[in-house]
Amino acid sequence: MILDPYMGSGTTLVEAAIKGIDSVGIDVNPLARFIAEVKTTKFNINEVEESFNYILRKIDSFDISAWKYVETDFKHITKHDYWYSKENLIKLKYLSSVIDSMEFAATKSFFNLALAETIRDVSFTRNGEFKRYRIEANKIPTYNPNPFVLIADKIKRNLDGLNNFLKDASEFTVNISDCNSVYEIPHSLLAKESVDMVVTSPPYGDSRTTVAYGQFSRWAGEWFRFPNAKNIDRTLMGGMPKKIDSIDTVALATELEQIKQSDIKRYYEVTTFLDEYSRSIENVAGVIRKGGRVCYVVGNRTVKDVQIPLDYFTAEIFEKHGFKHEITYVRSIPNKRMPSKTSPSNKKGANVSTMTEEYIVIMTKL
Repeated sequence: MILDPYMGSGTTLVEAAIKGIDSVGIDVNPLARFIAEVKTTKFNINEVEESFNYILRKIDSFDISAWKYVETDFKHITKHDYWYSKENLIKLKYLSSVIDSMEFAATKSFFNLALAETIRDVSFTRNGEFKRYRIEANKIPTYNPNPFVLIADKIKRNLDGLNNFLKDASEFTVNISDCNSVYEIPHSLLAKESVDMVVTSPPYGDSRTTVAYGQFSRWAGEWFRFPNAKNIDRTLMGGMPKKIDSIDTVALATELEQIKQSDIKRYYEVTTFLDEYSRSIENVAGVIRKGGRVCYVVGNRTVKDVQIPLDYFTAEIFEKHGFKHEITYVRSIPNKRMPSKTSPSNKKGANVSTMTEEYIVIMTKL
């Protein structure tokens, strides 16, 4: 049994399925759960292909003049006319209606996943950013991505992925949960000491000040009316800072004191995250069997010019709950949306380099 308590888009679950290993994935972000569910579903390939052909026929028959005056409600999408052209909003709405009208209802989520990505890609969003920024106003008149072309390309790519998954996957079960590991991992989801291995990449820090996952979820979250779509970052680890004056840690004692002396507000943001992270580790530790392994991929962020060695803190907290540190591997960060430089002081030109390496912390439960 493999557990990923911060599963994101479900890579660990997919790899477990390919190996024929049962898995459980946890994430409080509803878009993450939706992506993981689609990626680990054995769709009927014939129904998917037939549905795709239906979508292509509908795209070919689209007449924007007939849709321009159709009553459409975009009030649930914040500042929709700021982030989208009216034409693309109409086309996205049309694609939604086409998917909803498909004969094979079981395949809808497969196509809605491609639509979710398309919704983000056609917005007036600058590429290569780790937060949500609009492109320059002078570029908007010539910026006109075609949702129909984009979604067709994404569906073709995802079809290739589905074919490979169906070919490679063995017998497996996947259980995806919205529980928050900071507070509990319910026994109904996982019994005590029932997990053989944890493979995961937890947040490097609170989302608002590191990688704003909630902001990137917002396009699809609002479109599909997922809960907390506008405020997802506040629900994530460390998202609601509290006045936590101290953390029981030797590994970070010096670093935390330096941050505290520099900026008390940032100190509370860091201690809130570390408090919730350590409580999550305690709950994760409780479901792992003796001899079980954890593999945590973490990054060491910098706050107020102070690097926080999250790899040492991760090992320290697991050791408090009966684990032995085996080894920590260091690797270059492969392909994550993250700026090469950031401005921790928010002063123009006062940039520092961000994380270029991450650490794979391996622990064994004694």
